[in-house]
Parts: sequence; structure tokens; C-alpha cells
Amino acid sequence: MSKPDELLVDVAAKVESEQSNQMSLTVVTGGAVITGRLAPEAVWRQRVSEVLTDSPRLSEFSDVFTAAPRREGPPTHLHFHVARILQGPVGIPETGGMYRVSIKDVTGWTVGDFSYSDH
Repeated sequence: MSKPDELLVDVAAKVESEQSNQMSLTVVTGGAVITGRLAPEAVWRQRVSEVLTDSPRLSEFSDVFTAAPRREGPPTHLHFHVARILQGPVGIPETGGMYRVSIKDVTGWTVGDFSYSDH
């Protein structure tokens, strides 16, 4: 999208203001379907930092994610946790991942997450 969907920006702003991670959302971006729950950016950054800290090879990058966001105004990105990229009948990764998606790149979305089956 050349101009971000105002309703989607409002949903992201509500997640940020309420500091809630219960909003399930599915988006289409760059041809991929991502489904999961939105998290406030600070919560998302903290979780990514924790994962990196526990990694012997990537721990040096963890401090990049602990810095506070440097922007003002409405949210520009969606921060997914416990999220999956849907590919056919399978969700990748199986355990859920952490994804950051630019709101302006979302071409379609719906409230709720899609279930999938690996059978």
C-alpha cells in the first residue's frame, strides 16, 4: 500500500496504548500470509533481545533491541509474536515466531488468526 490503512494503524495504536498482546491478526504482505498475535513494540523488542541473549552466536546483537524506539507519531509497524507464516496447510515455524511487518506493506488483513494443520 502506498498509504497505510488507517484502520490498521488504529488497531496497532490500540495495542501500543493498552500494552496488550491479545489481538490476533492475519496479514498479507509481500505475498506471504502471517498470522498471530500483535504485541506492543517494547514487549516485542524485549522478547527478541532475550532470545538473542540466549544464543551463543547472536548474543552481541541483543542490545540493539533493548534500546527504546526512536520515533514519534502513529505506529509504522506491526509486531507479531507467537506468529506463523502460512504456507499451504502448514504454519512455519511450528512453535511460532517473532515478526515485524511494515504497515504500509500490508495488502490485506483480517482480525483473528488462521489455524492450520500439519496432517
